[in-house]
Amino acid sequence: MTRRLFVACLVLLLAPGIATAQAARLTLANEYPATSIQGEADARFARAVAERSGKRIQIVHAYDAASGFRSKDMVDAVARAAVPIANAYMGALGAVDPVFLLPSLPFLATSPEQGRALAEIARPAYERVLARHNQRLLFLSPWPAAGLWANKPVDSAEALKGLRLRTADSSGVLAFKAAGAVPVQISFADAIPQLKAGQLDAVLSSGDGGAGARLMEVLRHFTAIEYAVTLSMVTLNDEVWGALEPALQEAMLVAAAETEAQQWEILKTRVADNYARMRAAGVSITSELSPPFQQALRAAGQVAVDDWIQRMGPAAAPILDAYRQRVGR
Repeated sequence: MTRRLFVACLVLLLAPGIATAQAARLTLANEYPATSIQGEADARFARAVAERSGKRIQIVHAYDAASGFRSKDMVDAVARAAVPIANAYMGALGAVDPVFLLPSLPFLATSPEQGRALAEIARPAYERVLARHNQRLLFLSPWPAAGLWANKPVDSAEALKGLRLRTADSSGVLAFKAAGAVPVQISFADAIPQLKAGQLDAVLSSGDGGAGARLMEVLRHFTAIEYAVTLSMVTLNDEVWGALEPALQEAMLVAAAETEAQQWEILKTRVADNYARMRAAGVSITSELSPPFQQALRAAGQVAVDDWIQRMGPAAAPILDAYRQRVGR
């Protein structure tokens, strides 16, 4: 049996008694909770797909890394159809290709408008890389800008010195090492146990929705440094895609486009909603940073940006130039 036929048989079933009715049941893997902005995106996408396909495509969810895969593993997992579809935090995929580190570069895109502009410009580059890994991009989904979760304000260069800090990607490691912290790259699913064991002091994260609820169990302060509007992406195995009839492919594409547009709209009010939940739970928030600390953060962040430019080579300049021209920077 060929690989293509195997994948088709694995995920596609003929509806009983209707020889021409194609149906698919696909598991969507995600390492984040169902109540995070990414978990909600998955659920919204699944509902739209079911509606637009006449329930001929059913998406079931594997939140909280229930699939066994973290974001860093998901491009490989989708490529070999270990899972047919996955929602992966892009910053964790720098080892696959450095282009995926772009949305998490420190202080490059810090507002929803900037994040969306960068996503639109870089999308063709993401699609080219994913095509080489046997999958296609369905939609991009933003996160609110990350800040620093700790048990005290992290509002000065001195407060960062020696801080054992979880970051989600290698850019964060470079930036916060340059700032004097002791950063480590750890998936969100693995960070919570280490926090509870006292192995970490702080976490770089937006702490959105259900992710924030997990962090609040251990950490009681959030410093809003407006680090970056990062992205996750939902991708689908190419052979699974090819096994779908054109009408079902169209249903998935339309649902994906709707979901992505909705996520950018949701982001506009998400930070205020998250802050309200934090304060209601007794988490204090520092949002005013001194100019010297802001300058120190950006200087440290430039270390990661420079590293990314070097890793990307000639492909970096066209993306950055187009972005800066779009946003007037």
